[in-house]
Amino acid sequence: MREELLSVGIDIGTSTTQLVFSKLIIENVASSFTVPRISIVDKEVIYRSDVHFTPLKSMTEIDAEKVKEIVTLEYEKSGIKKEDIQTGAVIITGETARKENANEVLHTLSGFAGDFVVATAGPDLESIIAAKGAGAHLYSEEHSTVVVNLDIGGGTTNLAVFNRGDLKETGCLDIGGRLIKLEVGTNKIIYIAPKIQKLIADKNLDIREGYIASREMLNPIIKEMVRLLEESVGITPATPNLDRIITNKNIELKEEIKCISFSGGVADYVYNDKPIDDYFKFGDVGILLGDAIKHSDLCTKLKLIRSVETIRATVVGAGSHTMDISGSTITYTHENFPLKNLPILKLSEEDEVNGPEVLKKAVVDKLGWFKYENELQNVALALRGRKNPTFVQVQETAKGIVEGAKEILDRKLPLIVIVETDMAKVLGQAIYSILVNEKDIVCIDGIKVENGDYIDIGKPVAEGKVLPVVIKTLVFN
Repeated sequence: MREELLSVGIDIGTSTTQLVFSKLIIENVASSFTVPRISIVDKEVIYRSDVHFTPLKSMTEIDAEKVKEIVTLEYEKSGIKKEDIQTGAVIITGETARKENANEVLHTLSGFAGDFVVATAGPDLESIIAAKGAGAHLYSEEHSTVVVNLDIGGGTTNLAVFNRGDLKETGCLDIGGRLIKLEVGTNKIIYIAPKIQKLIADKNLDIREGYIASREMLNPIIKEMVRLLEESVGITPATPNLDRIITNKNIELKEEIKCISFSGGVADYVYNDKPIDDYFKFGDVGILLGDAIKHSDLCTKLKLIRSVETIRATVVGAGSHTMDISGSTITYTHENFPLKNLPILKLSEEDEVNGPEVLKKAVVDKLGWFKYENELQNVALALRGRKNPTFVQVQETAKGIVEGAKEILDRKLPLIVIVETDMAKVLGQAIYSILVNEKDIVCIDGIKVENGDYIDIGKPVAEGKVLPVVIKTLVFN
């Protein structure tokens, strides 16, 4: 069985809105004698939209109708009809995700694709998606090294650290190319973000709204922004200004970073090797910031990796489907299926094997990736699991998961656990026992997922013995 799907990715970011259409080839890669495993075997980008500035009605509200006009226009230019789309993703990221009507915009656009992944990506989730789009996780895995990706957009810089392909940490800083905006043509400063205003005041710089900007005027504040990026990855000691510029948290630098990559609009000018004729042609300081990073310690003290994608690192991921059937050794007490669009929280092997306290802390910390405005969305916890675990090991794993997932359970959400190895029945029963049979759980095995994936869990089949699972992978080059 070989099938072709048409997929779309739509990214509404702080500065830009863009679309990518892709052709995905899916095929059953399992043998004739096993349950089907449908996987993506090929991908071809068939249309990349223009990069549009994200339209806003005010500093707190997205212009939903104009965003819809942009999307409609790009569909017309591509020659693709929305009814032809079988799968896709709409993702709102960066400062735009903080706008008052972000969810309204998402649902306005959800009709432009088939079975959609629709998400407001908070800073942690955006860090993961962008870093994968840039290819940082693959480089880290292939070269057995520690890589940090800095996704620098208009309003924020998202950081993600990978060690040997495993995601370790994420962070976000209020540093971006449109935190100082200029009037195109005159270069008059028309906006300075509050945190940048405070930084300007701390350094006694003479930069104000209404001034006519020049490179010489802005270079000192750009230098401070770059210094804060250097502090964030441990190249120079942290100063109090770093704490002020953090959006939610910074990476904790548990491992020495060896390599660095960049994505986002500013990244094009980190990797740029052509003369720059106009530093302010986009009405912001993005080009100036990118050029300063290129000549900074970020690119000399760390090994600079060229990203697979820069400005399109997020949108290049379009939701696609991989169908799996859960293993037959499963436990579920939740009856309200299907469960749709659950983001995956993948735990590392170190999280799993070092006792219940380590596992508990890892779950608590990583649940923060899926909070937006302190509101936790339901997630599916994923782990590799142990082959032939002892009774004690199963009990310890169950204890760590239950104690770490307290916030999910307190909100009366079903506790969903996905295990690669064949241990879901015994683990699920252990979890259910700790919960004194009072909470809904779904514990399934035989499924391999990664951070950045989403899943749907369908109604039980085969007399309730297995659950069909659709893995929605954000497909990166």
